[in-house]
Amino acid sequence: MRRFLNIPSTFAIGESRFGNEATYQGLSHLDDFGHNPGQLRAKTYLAHALKPGSPLVVVLHGCTQTADQYDVGAGWSVMADKQGFAVLFAEQQRSNNPNLCFNWFLPQDHRRERGEALSIRNMILTMIERYGLDRDRVFVTGLSAGGAMANVMLATYPELFAGGAIIAGLPYGTAGDVSQALERMRGQGLAGEQAHGALVRRASNHVGPWPSVSVWHGSADATVSPANADAIVSQWRSVHGLAVAPTHSELVDGYPCETWIDGHGRARVTSYRITGMGHGTPLAPLRHSRIGHTRRTDGHYPVARHLLCAHARHGDRPHHHLHLRRPGQRSLASDHRHQRLPEHHPHLAVDLQPPGAG
Repeated sequence: MRRFLNIPSTFAIGESRFGNEATYQGLSHLDDFGHNPGQLRAKTYLAHALKPGSPLVVVLHGCTQTADQYDVGAGWSVMADKQGFAVLFAEQQRSNNPNLCFNWFLPQDHRRERGEALSIRNMILTMIERYGLDRDRVFVTGLSAGGAMANVMLATYPELFAGGAIIAGLPYGTAGDVSQALERMRGQGLAGEQAHGALVRRASNHVGPWPSVSVWHGSADATVSPANADAIVSQWRSVHGLAVAPTHSELVDGYPCETWIDGHGRARVTSYRITGMGHGTPLAPLRHSRIGHTRRTDGHYPVARHLLCAHARHGDRPHHHLHLRRPGQRSLASDHRHQRLPEHHPHLAVDLQPPGAG
């Protein structure tokens, strides 16, 4: 008999301070995406001005959430319209997990060509073919159980992805049942760097190039221990053959950021530790956002901006640089109590510009 895991997953919404509301229209269903052994749903959002060859971002919600709820909370469809990409939301069903968690800890769902991982892979290939999207600019991100499942996808189908952003997630392959999953969430039983890296290398026959990975975690996360962020960083640092010490270590708008760059000058692993943040997705307060009622109409989502700056792995497209700026007194916030971080830490804002752009 299956035992089920419940990880409460949350995001924070900025207080409404402006007018100009727009009604949230919801996501579209993706039907007929092929074999679905994981029995997941698929939903989509296409940018209004979507062009052939646009990027695809795969988004995985947290426990107790639906795809639409996570979109309203995190603003992915708004970012899609602003940046011109397609979004695929895999969605869990209660028949698979009554708490709506992706089953990142079950071998039948976290291995290549099996279960939920295979279902998500088939959704991705359907999106690429149906809408003419760029195979070299496919990204995956998720929160909590969704973050752990995003890591499953990066490990089991690395050839599909240019990069991924793991938010409050866990390292791949370290749990095989609910009891082990709960231990890992507490930061217990985590192995060393080489052992973690070997789990990814054994997950497929892939030998490279490997996707770039960014890891986002609140320092005050009491649900998934920040030790898991360190373990994810070490896992992918091992896969990429990077040194233990980061290439760059800095504060980005007051928050610690470490980056590991490979011999070709490409950022392969990046870690953001959001000081004082609990369990949730880091995002900027937006104008007139109210869960379930209005669409997010303004602001920057730092994870989305960072993710889209990952360059294509095969070198056939110019990569983008992150241009960080301090935009006044609006804060980055995320917590199950909808707590804002101190106002002297403004949110992370990133301009997506090609090399040499002003």
